[in-house]
Amino acid sequence: MLKVNSFFNTIFSRSEKKKLAEFQRTVQLINDLEPEIEKLSQDMMLKRISEIKSEISNGKKIDDYLVESFAMVREASKRTLGQRHFDVQLIGGMVLHNGGISEMKTGEGKTLVSTLAAFLNSLSGKGVHIVTVNDYLARRDAEWMGSIFNYLGLSVGCLTNDTEGREKRKEQYACDITYGTNNEFGFDYLRDNMAVSNEQLVQGELFYSVIDEVDSILVDEARTPLIISGRLEDKTNLYSISNEFVKHLQSKQLQEQKLRKIIRDELKRAK
Repeated sequence: MLKVNSFFNTIFSRSEKKKLAEFQRTVQLINDLEPEIEKLSQDMMLKRISEIKSEISNGKKIDDYLVESFAMVREASKRTLGQRHFDVQLIGGMVLHNGGISEMKTGEGKTLVSTLAAFLNSLSGKGVHIVTVNDYLARRDAEWMGSIFNYLGLSVGCLTNDTEGREKRKEQYACDITYGTNNEFGFDYLRDNMAVSNEQLVQGELFYSVIDEVDSILVDEARTPLIISGRLEDKTNLYSISNEFVKHLQSKQLQEQKLRKIIRDELKRAK
């Protein structure tokens, strides 16, 4: 026991240990609530979710509903996927909700972890973006984790390279949860900043996002900048106009030179 305590004292600072203890207390509250949530039918859960959304829109804080929402996501996952979030996954969801990085190895269920923070923040009604590295993962996760969100009454969208047209992209962004690749989100952000009217915007308000494979997206992928340019208009006639204008300036300059020469000659004769 002393060795274990010594190990944790080494890898965790005092503030981190305090935060971890807080997370563990919250996990216990979620576990205590599980038997009560298990008794709820889907309709009862949907009714409660609607009440929570209304309360948040009237000024209540999202954090006040973390325990209840995490418990409902865990129950929805059990009913739809047959997977129950482990306690460590609940902690991972809290880390994501607080804007931190939850490091997990492949196979430890990080995709399932993202559903916790995504659902909680979607209760604001402002939409949540889940960013991943390629079209395959975006489609897979939208369909796979989408069953949890759909069970809880949320709509799920997916942005890939095949999502063409402003209206179709608007539909995806209008969903409660939108999966997509970093390039799709990035280029839409750039296009929105080049828009000349609100009707041309597709993303809407940027509120909360979960980044999958954060090291790849924010380090490896970030080395290649996203570059976008507006559509070029045919302005070849301006070159002809400019050319004639320059000729006019040149002839006027020559006229001025001739005039100065005449004045100089007249001054010489006067002398």
